[in-house]
Amino acid sequence: MIEEKIKKLKKERDAIILAHNYQLPEVQDIADFVGDSLELARIAKEVKEKVIIFCGVHFMAETASILAPDKIVILPDLHAGCPLANSITPEDILNLKEKYKDYAVVSYINTTAEVKAVSDYICTSANAVSVVEKISEDKIIFVPDRNLGYYVSKHTKKEMIIWDGFCPTHQRILPQNILKLKEKHKDAKILVHPECRKEVLDLADKVASTSGIIKHVKEDDHHRYIIGTEAGLLHRLRKEVPNKEFFLASPLAVCANMKKITLEKILWSLEDLAPQVKVPDHIREKALIPIMRMLSL
Repeated sequence: MIEEKIKKLKKERDAIILAHNYQLPEVQDIADFVGDSLELARIAKEVKEKVIIFCGVHFMAETASILAPDKIVILPDLHAGCPLANSITPEDILNLKEKYKDYAVVSYINTTAEVKAVSDYICTSANAVSVVEKISEDKIIFVPDRNLGYYVSKHTKKEMIIWDGFCPTHQRILPQNILKLKEKHKDAKILVHPECRKEVLDLADKVASTSGIIKHVKEDDHHRYIIGTEAGLLHRLRKEVPNKEFFLASPLAVCANMKKITLEKILWSLEDLAPQVKVPDHIREKALIPIMRMLSL
C-alpha cells in the first residue's frame, strides 16, 4: 500500500505533509494538515519536523520557504504553477510604483517571492479587506487579482488601482451556473470565493476564503450550499460536515495544477528529498517584510 510506504518514510525522513484545500482527496487524506496557503505556511514555520512536503502550487511552497528558511521545503511536482501568480512580474510592480509614486502596493499572497519582495504589504483572500482598511495609506495598487480587488473596493472608500489578473479556475464559474443550481435547490445558500468574477460575487450570500467557507458552514444552521470555488474543497466539506449537502457551482472549477500532485509523487519526493523549493536569502529577506507587516496587522 502506497499510503503505508509514505507514512513509514515520513517518519524516517522527519517529514510532515501539508496539503491545500484544493488537492486531490487522497492527498488531503494522507496529509498531516489541510488548509489554505497562509495557514499551511504558518504551520510550516511552527512544526518541529525538518522536512515539509508541500502539496499545493509553487508560490505556496515559496511562502513556506520564506517563513521557514531552516526547513527543507519540497514541492512534489515543480510544474504545479499558478497562472494568477504568473500574471504579474516584479518589473510590472516597479513600473506601477514609478507611475503612481504615492500609492502603496498590496499584493495578494498568490504571487511569486520576487513580486512579494517589491511589494509594501501582502494580503490573503481572508484578510484583504482588513489589510487595505488598516494600513495608513489611502491610495492602493492592488495586484494581481481583479476579482478580489473588486470585492475589496466594495468594502473600502480608499482609492484603488487594480491589476487585471485572474484565476482561470474561478473565472470559469459563471453566474448562469449559480442561477441554474439555485433554481434546482431553492433553499441552498450561495458561498463563493472572492477570486470569482464580480457577477458571481454579486449573487453570493457570503463571500469568503476557503477557510472562511469551512468556518461558515460549520457555524451556520443552514443545510444546503452552492459552493463557488475549486472542486477540491468539497471533499473536505463533506468529510468534516457530513450532515450537510454541498453542490459544486461548476464542473469546470478544477485546477489542473493543484491536481498534479499524486500519492506516487509524494512517495518519490520523500525517497529523494526532491524537488526542493528554496527562496534565495536576498529575495527572502525582502519578501518577509510585507508578509510580517500583514501578520502584525
